[in-house]
Amino acid sequence: MQKLLIVGYGDIGARAAALLSRRFRIYALARSAASAERMRTLDVTPVPGDLDQPATLGRLGGLADAVLHFAPPQRQGRSDLRTRNLLAALSQAKILPQRLVYISTTGVYGDCQGGEVDEIHPTRPTTARAIRRADAEAALRRWGKRNGVRVSILRVPGIYAAGRLPRERLENRIPALREEDDGYTNHIHGDDLARIAAAALARGRPNRVYNASDDAPMKMADYFDLVADHYQLERPRRISWQEAQQEISPGMLSYMSESRRILNRRIKLELKVKLQYPGVALGLALETASHRKGREGSQGQATG
Repeated sequence: MQKLLIVGYGDIGARAAALLSRRFRIYALARSAASAERMRTLDVTPVPGDLDQPATLGRLGGLADAVLHFAPPQRQGRSDLRTRNLLAALSQAKILPQRLVYISTTGVYGDCQGGEVDEIHPTRPTTARAIRRADAEAALRRWGKRNGVRVSILRVPGIYAAGRLPRERLENRIPALREEDDGYTNHIHGDDLARIAAAALARGRPNRVYNASDDAPMKMADYFDLVADHYQLERPRRISWQEAQQEISPGMLSYMSESRRILNRRIKLELKVKLQYPGVALGLALETASHRKGREGSQGQATG
């Protein structure tokens, strides 16, 4: 059985591991004893190490046939030092992984003023986090081309799933932009993202970029309204862009200042992915139905 290393073993890493456990023996980089113990309970072998401390990464070289790189860059700087440390560790062995899949961000496209964006659209990152992601993409693609490793880049928008929805934002009654000032945003359900990553391992082309988004771009305030309805909360009030600069944090404003509609044909044509959640409205409806079914099942067991 081939070996898979997951770097950045969080929610999406766990979802991907569950999908791939029959095809791979799975290892994951563990920064702490607590995370290592959690991995063991899920039949994942922890490998101690910290991407911020290169000296701890010696065991990674030659360990795996394939790598899922889901770790975000560090919080400061224009270069992704964590990705560079990972590539240096992998390069210490004579035998390199055959393939590597990296989760990046659609933020590398910058503000497209609501235009449609496919994978050949120029990248113009403006935020610090998107600049670091673009740097990681470039480093990975150079490394893959130089070493004959099949590198696939997944450009990912906002990830949602049960437990990954902006409920706290709604409960804090943070406003949203009015229609004329609002921009388009894009999403992907966590389960679909894990399935796209698994498909990229199997079918991704060398040095290829894939937009890992659903089929339904929507205005950001409309997204917040959907989530509010899902939780039966009050919808956020709508304000102008000028008012938002006084009431909304600079970090959130940087998201709200960019507008693009992501096209995802490549994941369907090349990776053969059929989305389980093609839009947020359906995704939330299915989450609600699943929760209701589980609750009814529990009540039936309690009274049976």
